[in-house]
Amino acid sequence: MPSIKDVAAEAGVSVATVSRVLNDHPSVSPDARSRVLAAVAALGYRPNAVARSLRTDQTRTLGLVISDVLNPYFTTLARSVEEEARALGYSVIIGNADERPDLQDHHVRTLLDRRIDGLLVSPTDGGSPLMLDAARGGTPMVFVDRWIPGLDAPGPPVVRADGRAAVRELVRHLHGLGHRRLAIIAGPAATTTGSERVAAFRDALGELGLALPDAYIGQGDFQAESGRRATERFLALPEPPDAVFAADNLMALGALDAIRERGLRVPGDIALAAFDDIPWFVHTDPPITAIAQPTGELGRAAVRALVDLIEGRPARSVDFPARLVVRRSCGEAPPVQ
Repeated sequence: MPSIKDVAAEAGVSVATVSRVLNDHPSVSPDARSRVLAAVAALGYRPNAVARSLRTDQTRTLGLVISDVLNPYFTTLARSVEEEARALGYSVIIGNADERPDLQDHHVRTLLDRRIDGLLVSPTDGGSPLMLDAARGGTPMVFVDRWIPGLDAPGPPVVRADGRAAVRELVRHLHGLGHRRLAIIAGPAATTTGSERVAAFRDALGELGLALPDAYIGQGDFQAESGRRATERFLALPEPPDAVFAADNLMALGALDAIRERGLRVPGDIALAAFDDIPWFVHTDPPITAIAQPTGELGRAAVRALVDLIEGRPARSVDFPARLVVRRSCGEAPPVQ
């Protein structure tokens, strides 16, 4: 492999000049810059990223720990993070926690050992000692989608979608369609999104004079099998709900499987709605009413906030609004042809 000295000799300049060109330093003359870039192309020179990181104390690498790579929401989030990071000159290493705190900690520890410049995390729980230490220890960090509550101010910025207004709109939508027995498949209570969506659902029901009995709360884990189990329990009740709200897309698909296995129909026998819209929902029969988050915008904003921290600029938390997408899984009238 050609070295930086080879490039300098080919271009007829000093090694320092080559280094300044490669680091886009403004002090280099146009002629010298042109000769260096021509020499780089002619020799096929590639800078040594490891050596550069040792000199600059930067790796130009971000870590992203997501909760479940099989969840289409997080797949889309990871893609937008990678695209924005690349546009800003950073690479991304992704760790999949699979909704397991132990795997989350493994990835966080590994990424910190690899000297990443900053960390994006969607926590799987309320905060392990490792996560708390990392958040408090000076590593540039941004929480995305979920966060760890109770950290001393200022704490890492949080980039998320606020779904409370959309949940309220969904409950009113269900009520307007005649549904009165509304159940929810909740995510883990240890996650902020899990607890927040149940609270928003309960509050919205209360505004309409409706209760949320314990029997109508199914405990899930943001994965499909838990949605299936919770729905099977709902359907076995003496008075089953007439509408089920799954607090994420995979649990909604599990719920749909359980309903069909009982020989029931959506929405004729039971209504179904979901948090986290995904492209597949328009192709199910019927298409599923869902709450959509601006996932791409969220991922891009999280990267920009993290890069601001890394490069010494202030960064703030960002809340995006979620929105209700009405389709036909709750008894809505079919579209006019």
